[in-house]
Amino acid sequence: MSDPEGKYEKAVADGFNKWPRADTQGKPFTYGTAGFRMRADLLDYIMYSVGVLAGLRSRKQASNTIGVMITASHNKAEDNGVKLVDQQGEMLEQDWEPWATEFANAMNGEELKSVYMQLVDKCKVDQRKEAHVIFARDTRPSGDRLVKALKDGLDAVGVQYTDYGCATTPQLHYLVRATNTQNQPQPYGEVSIEGYYKKMAAAFAQATKYSSPKGPVTVDCANGVGAPKLKELMQHMPQDKLQINIVNDRIDKAELLNERAGADFVKTQQRGPQEFVDTAKAFDRWCSLDGDADRIVYYFNADGSQFRLLDGDRIATLAASFIGDLVRKAGLEDAISLAVVQTAYANGASTRYIESNLGLKVEVTPTGVKHLHHVASRYDIGVYFEANGHGTVLFNPRALKAIRKHEPQSPAQLEALETLKALADLINQTVGDALSDLLLVEAILAYKDWTVAEWLATYTDLPNKLAKVLVRDRSEYRTVVGT
Repeated sequence: MSDPEGKYEKAVADGFNKWPRADTQGKPFTYGTAGFRMRADLLDYIMYSVGVLAGLRSRKQASNTIGVMITASHNKAEDNGVKLVDQQGEMLEQDWEPWATEFANAMNGEELKSVYMQLVDKCKVDQRKEAHVIFARDTRPSGDRLVKALKDGLDAVGVQYTDYGCATTPQLHYLVRATNTQNQPQPYGEVSIEGYYKKMAAAFAQATKYSSPKGPVTVDCANGVGAPKLKELMQHMPQDKLQINIVNDRIDKAELLNERAGADFVKTQQRGPQEFVDTAKAFDRWCSLDGDADRIVYYFNADGSQFRLLDGDRIATLAASFIGDLVRKAGLEDAISLAVVQTAYANGASTRYIESNLGLKVEVTPTGVKHLHHVASRYDIGVYFEANGHGTVLFNPRALKAIRKHEPQSPAQLEALETLKALADLINQTVGDALSDLLLVEAILAYKDWTVAEWLATYTDLPNKLAKVLVRDRSEYRTVVGT
């Protein structure tokens, strides 16, 4: 439905003059799996257009809160990006991605106004409804300027918004779902970053009720937002449960963000950051987050300083093995379906191990979190991880109900049920979350009483090489599923 007074359409067009589109010499912007991501100096207008689009998305979704995250994840500090988060904390609905692209490619105010009105008409958006948006950013210096452009876009269409300042990407996803479920019978959690910490810390304490982690874990925070947020989380953790040592926490030095550190560096270079090289002893447990703390990989030195990586495939197999065991011990194997979702980047040995040793179904999807998340949600419990360390475990309402209502027939069943309940709260159900996945891995290793060497020994990776191929236009290429 159109704006009765035309005030939004006029304001949208007028705002273009303050935040004109960057000259990209004819190259269009595209909203992809990671939203928009590029050099920060190109993003001002895009950020404004995303604010406008977020307002429309909220109105289309019955005034539910929509999220906007400003980050470029594992990219260098001079880059930035933005993506929208839908009402349940998931990625933006795929049908709306072309609208984000069209908004971003408007060449003047009148063109933006025209695209705006087309969306309102085709998607039947009632502009009289309230619109609610929350947003956050990582530690990049460009974030402050980009927030101003975003706010102008939100103001242009009359959005009520909340600025959560610096946060990890998964925290913003959590806040969106928590906000939209706070008045439901089963709210996702307290609507605050403090609530995120409380939920996770309490769940970790419950998940490790019958065990304790062996020794410390050292966390490389890539000099990104994960560093201060992990420190805040640690303040809520049981003091005697897990010792965490933090390195690469220099958020005061923007140029150090993801510089020879972080999950992407470790995965692609097959080596740890310099602190690991200088100080790690054999079999010390290390892990690395990326710049916005939605990826994690583990690693260690074996005898003779041999670097050993435990990537997303390894985390997926560890989680699937553990959860599968708990489901069986709880007596729920006939009531709950469990599957693992991977991409073609997954090492074939992990796929074989899941199918042959664990006896679980494996689904393969195109690259991109939205594809894995969608397929994982078809199962009662869906484990999904990309090899790069981005992933999570989804428990659908049917699984949660079965776990909650099942009457234990023995102390062993009670322990398994309690641990499953704790995992459902510990794991961020909205998106891959490095802090959540860190605690998940630590809880599983503690429960199994495993070292990193025992984790690695579950199967042997097939020889593989990861390389980046530069092409003229990546949009000309499509992934063939399963290749």
